[in-house]
Amino acid sequence: MERWSGRVALVTGASVGIGAAVARALVQHGMKVVGCARSVDKIEKLAAECQSAGYPGTLIPYKCDLSNEEEILSMFSAIKTLHQGVDVCINNAGLARPEPLLSGKTEGWRTMIDVNVMAVSICTREAYQSMKERNIDDGHIININSMNGHSVVPQSVVHFYSATKYAVTALTEGLRQELREAKTHIRATCISPGLVETGFAFKLHDNDPERAAATYESIRCLKAEDMANAVIYVLSAPPHVQVGWSGLEDSEGFSKGCSDSGGGLCKAMGMGGIL
Repeated sequence: MERWSGRVALVTGASVGIGAAVARALVQHGMKVVGCARSVDKIEKLAAECQSAGYPGTLIPYKCDLSNEEEILSMFSAIKTLHQGVDVCINNAGLARPEPLLSGKTEGWRTMIDVNVMAVSICTREAYQSMKERNIDDGHIININSMNGHSVVPQSVVHFYSATKYAVTALTEGLRQELREAKTHIRATCISPGLVETGFAFKLHDNDPERAAATYESIRCLKAEDMANAVIYVLSAPPHVQVGWSGLEDSEGFSKGCSDSGGGLCKAMGMGGIL
């Protein structure tokens, strides 16, 4: 991770869960991290904790509603003005609404499309353009996806969500192909975990907290820190190695996280050579 010290990373959805864990890990490795969310109170608290802990990097909170393109563009403009641009983009923000295909509300579907698909696409485009205009040839775009983007589970409340995650899978592969065509060594990676113990299920089942709690109790889950370790593992790969898709499964059958060193427990599927 030495080559990333002092460089700029954007982490979307950095206020809680996976995003907060990833932001903290990058700051621990000396990166300048712009963490964005609709509310920055928790990011500000995390930034203070990182500073108190003496981490070599910095966490910069930024308020941004990712369902609003103008706010995303303003954020990238501010990053350019204050920090020159983005070297690493972690598209982590995502959400689910319990809206089945046969009876779901259009508003819920649209919200999932806006955050899970459109925001990822816009942030990816702007991050690439930021790298290109500064002749950054070793940047990295990482999409935090889900195993729901590779398999449709028999639960109607997540079928539309799964469709948005399949889109992330396709977007990542399409991005990788376009980066090759552009003859750049900027890398693209999709990390797809099983269930991670965050507040995700409680937001999905916000009217049924017992059901949400049961979701996490029924199986052994990944921790947010496991995902942060996976991101560090991917960023630590040699410049000539492309980690295209990484699936994380637990040692007892559902989700297994990466160890602190990353390599041994992280199953990097589709590991390619030089771009």
